[in-house]
Amino acid sequence: MTDKTHLVDEITGHRRMRRNRKADWSRRLVQENRLTVDDLIWPIFLVDGTNIVEPIPAMPGVNRLSVDKAVEAARQAADLGIPALATFPNVDLSLRDETGSEALNRNNLINRATEAIKQAVPNIGVITDVALDPFTSHGHDGILRDGIIVNDETVDAICRAAVTQADAGADIIAPSDMMDGRIGAIRHALDAAGHQDVGIMAYATKFASAHYGPYREAISTAGLLKGDKKTYYIDPANGTEALREAALDVEEGADSLMVKPGLPYLDICWRIKEAFGLPVYAYQVSGEYTMVKAAAANGWIDEERVMMEQLLCFKRAGCDGILTYFALEVAKRLAKG
Repeated sequence: MTDKTHLVDEITGHRRMRRNRKADWSRRLVQENRLTVDDLIWPIFLVDGTNIVEPIPAMPGVNRLSVDKAVEAARQAADLGIPALATFPNVDLSLRDETGSEALNRNNLINRATEAIKQAVPNIGVITDVALDPFTSHGHDGILRDGIIVNDETVDAICRAAVTQADAGADIIAPSDMMDGRIGAIRHALDAAGHQDVGIMAYATKFASAHYGPYREAISTAGLLKGDKKTYYIDPANGTEALREAALDVEEGADSLMVKPGLPYLDICWRIKEAFGLPVYAYQVSGEYTMVKAAAANGWIDEERVMMEQLLCFKRAGCDGILTYFALEVAKRLAKG
């Protein structure tokens, strides 16, 4: 043993962490977290019409799909083992109004897509969002009265929309509006309508983030939004407030909790999982996705490695699953082994 080795052993007490990292087989044996296809939820965008696959410029590789194409996407996802889709409609501007009344239409775009997907691919889960922003002429998640988003009137509308979505076959209702009391009200409305088995995935901690820009292009609300959403989304500076929001959703009957955006809020994912023990999901939002795509397009990063690393980090932070626009790419990558 050389003097240098002896000195290192004295300092480390013979504890050499690199022993477990010396080979691929040993690294695999001690790996603490793994990403599998079972962790993926694929958000897709819907548009009226037939045979439409419409690229979204701000989200390379992501398209708006007509219902028939959404059914094809659902089959592809199911064949790859992806457990669930989350659907988001791009509603024609002529159908949008101050109160988002099209959300209550039993035959609206999101409900037609749910019915078609569940009929064609019954073994894939369908998660629907009941916020009003795709349906309002002002781009807000709630009803706007004299410059104020009115909470209770919005909750009433969201409850009625949730029932129509459950009637259409939605497996999980995911309210993203951040109105006070909406989880308990939706649970009551679903139960009263005979949908006791329909789950609620609460957007428990949705932050007033700058990462949503490409999404707003995808559902055509970017040019409509009047003001901002800071009176109902959470301040990015506030972790304790986020936990209080999540606690209320748990108390009101949420079956699972979501953190949105994802990567900038890994601490919130961990704190919520530790505090409540419910299934926790992160939404890797459009801005997170687009930043990876843009950097990769410029040759600055290895897209596949960054994609896989980021999703694995959600698992390390305690997430049970991730809503990600990378879902299809990841599922294909995982299938290769």
